[in-house]
Amino acid sequence: MPASESDMTVRHLISRLAVLDPDTPVRLAINPHFPMAHRLADVLVATDLDGQPMVYLAEDSEAVQYGYLPRSVAEALAWMPPVDPPKSPRRRLRAVSP
Repeated sequence: MPASESDMTVRHLISRLAVLDPDTPVRLAINPHFPMAHRLADVLVATDLDGQPMVYLAEDSEAVQYGYLPRSVAEALAWMPPVDPPKSPRRRLRAVSP
């Protein structure tokens, strides 16, 4: 069964990772409603429920959260809206008569 257009394939993952420093740690960004970073522990190959080969990226066995996902990552994933500086009108002081 070919991958659907929404599936990231091993070829695509390798091409994205090939340009990076191979000693860079990898974190898994999960849960768009409470974006956290998790450590990967393993890469597994198995068959899915339809009997097709599938690659699974496994979270570490302790399921340790390594803190909140950096806001820039959550914004790039469209999990959070970009933060614009507050736009408040300038306050004008007026003279008050006694």
